[in-house]
Amino acid sequence: MSGELEDAVAKPDSGPGRYERLIVMVKIGKKRSRHVLAVMPGDARLDLQAVKSLLEGTYVAFTDRARAEELAGSVSGTVLPFSYGPRLELVVDPKLLDLPRLYFNAARLDRSIAMSVDDYVRIAAPRIASITAAS
Repeated sequence: MSGELEDAVAKPDSGPGRYERLIVMVKIGKKRSRHVLAVMPGDARLDLQAVKSLLEGTYVAFTDRARAEELAGSVSGTVLPFSYGPRLELVVDPKLLDLPRLYFNAARLDRSIAMSVDDYVRIAAPRIASITAAS
């Protein structure tokens, strides 16, 4: 195993490169809603009101597990920090950009991939916005 791959397998859930991804629903008026895949450093807390304001919504809540898995195209615990279509908007907190790299599951819970944050932003093309609570 290469050094990079060994490092990725060893620490996907802790330390530098740990991040959180949460799917939230934002109601826009009475008849429209949007879903956001919010990605932030693992030690940060999502500010739901910031997400609501960002999308000019009237209501915000965490998406239920079944709907989140449908939108992400994977089961809970293996959701990648990428969006694969317009039904799920990818929003990344700028604090994530301070991390050197991200580690995420490679479609299995026992295998991870390491990617530099610069490469991640270039490939994923997320919307960058402050969505975490002040610490």
